[in-house]
Amino acid sequence: MTGRPIKQAFILGAGLGTRMRPLTETIPKPLVPLAGKPLIDHVIDRLIAVGVKHFVINVHYLADKLETHLQTRSDCNIVISDERDQLLDTGGGLRQASDFLQDGPAFIHNSDSVWLEEETTSKSNLARMINAYDENKMQSLLLLANRQKALGYDGKGDFVIKEEGLIKRRETDETCDHVFTGVSIASPTLVKAAKQQPADSPFSLNKLWDKALEQQALFGLQHQGLWMHVGTPHALNEAENCIEQHLQTR
Repeated sequence: MTGRPIKQAFILGAGLGTRMRPLTETIPKPLVPLAGKPLIDHVIDRLIAVGVKHFVINVHYLADKLETHLQTRSDCNIVISDERDQLLDTGGGLRQASDFLQDGPAFIHNSDSVWLEEETTSKSNLARMINAYDENKMQSLLLLANRQKALGYDGKGDFVIKEEGLIKRRETDETCDHVFTGVSIASPTLVKAAKQQPADSPFSLNKLWDKALEQQALFGLQHQGLWMHVGTPHALNEAENCIEQHLQTR
């Protein structure tokens, strides 16, 4: 089945924000402002625009400040997954968050992943993901940006997109065209696999993705537009300038 509405999301808000210092000395990274509003509000607003209403958000560093901010949102339901005592990494975070997720697929979204949509297309990237997602064959669908159109990224890429959207990892000694944006759709199968891992045990989503790769159940969709990885103060400034220029040309 494709195009099934996705009404829930797990947002990764528990990181330490080390690379964003000194901006994160007094606030958690998800609250760092970009174009006049905190990073996490960019994420929540974008997800609400495609019908997401139920959010699970994990917290760790300066958790009280993030929780206080999230309490100001009255346009959606937010449940906090508390990682104050121990960071659980992306997979462990999903394992704990799964206790608060409802049946069905869920977006998983980094709190520092933002972008400018491609203006020549009628659907947003998240809407395109919903249309492309097929629960019958996909354990996870990853949004992958062309690294040549990625602001704040200077790596060698992460994945190669093959036929019919199947993906494979970049080999150690090669460079590839696509970088993971920090946005994916997790199927109920993937959430169940996370839930079966030991509680309070940190592990990466890569552990689940590797199993999905073996089963030819990990897929990718190419991002359209300009993706911005806002991970450092320099990248934040670049993103600010890019958004300002974009608004001036509209």
